[in-house]
Amino acid sequence: MSENNLDFVKEMFILMNQENLGYIYRGKFNQEITDNILKLTETNLQRQEEQSRVKKRIYSIMVEGLQNITRHQDDASDVEKKEESLGIFVIQKVDNLYFITTGNIVENDAIPHLKALIEKINGFNKEELKAYYKQVLSDGSLSDKGGAGLGLIDMARKSGNKLFYRFREVDPVHSYFYLHTVPITDDYSVDEKKITNTLMKINTVHHTLNNENILLVFNGEFNQESSINLLSGIKGHITTSKSLKNKLFYVVVEMLQNIVKHGSKLESSEENPGIFTICETENQYLLIAGNFIQNNYAEKLADKLNRINTYSPAELEENYSKILFDFNVDDEKKSGLGFIDMRLKSGGALLNFSLSDFNDSLTFFVLKISVPKS
Repeated sequence: MSENNLDFVKEMFILMNQENLGYIYRGKFNQEITDNILKLTETNLQRQEEQSRVKKRIYSIMVEGLQNITRHQDDASDVEKKEESLGIFVIQKVDNLYFITTGNIVENDAIPHLKALIEKINGFNKEELKAYYKQVLSDGSLSDKGGAGLGLIDMARKSGNKLFYRFREVDPVHSYFYLHTVPITDDYSVDEKKITNTLMKINTVHHTLNNENILLVFNGEFNQESSINLLSGIKGHITTSKSLKNKLFYVVVEMLQNIVKHGSKLESSEENPGIFTICETENQYLLIAGNFIQNNYAEKLADKLNRINTYSPAELEENYSKILFDFNVDDEKKSGLGFIDMRLKSGGALLNFSLSDFNDSLTFFVLKISVPKS
């Protein structure tokens, strides 16, 4: 990732909003990470007051999909392009449907069998699929490892819909397998072309994630509740030392609070829309947030950040204390306190930022902070 090029953040924000992409995790999957993804999604479903039947379907499909990624991630140990070896989980809401996408590496030799199995599953009606599930369950004719087995059958049963999929070759031995599951209710007509198009768009987003070493993306409206849920999930996603995890956590808190308290709304939004990502390189984590601000504040914000970037460690401490203990401080200075704290908590890292026009009243503000691993 270029240190100064933050254009991809705005581009990804726009694309994710166009495709209603809310939450993406890319990386190694384990039980703690899986549990956090499930918990974060369950909380969001409760907040949106989804019917219990719909929630149960979505949750069951997610469990199977996440287990499938975990089960097959060891197959990626010898992939030529290491950035392609990581699994991916995506959830999006389009109209009244939830689209659940998982992705993982498979060996090319396994593709014909996997395709045949999915097409066979897609060819069954509801009763035939139920009978096939019982048959496989009783005679063990499919192994979980070799053919994705009962998991794929059960995902089709729970979704009440076909399984949508795509293979993308990664090297002569491996391909990336995307599985797109869309649970439906009995009275909902499925637009298969629309579903297929959303899968292609996720491919585009995945390409950016690989290029920029992005582990996690949260896109949506930010408030105190969503920030708390996201923080809970982040703690589980970052697998590093306790001291580094705490340092990252404190910086993330300040970045999310900045969006909640100082971001601006669109006419169509109830809360402050924005995007938050965590990227990882060999030596550091990169925390990036993007949100709207009013045009008339952009120049003032740039001056403030440039000034804070000139502070020495001693000046950071001095200005932090000065603002903290000034009980008459206004909101504008409070935001300065947060930016100073970000530099302090990150070990003195500079605040890398960009400001770009969005419309007649709003500017899109991107802030990036690097936190060294050592």
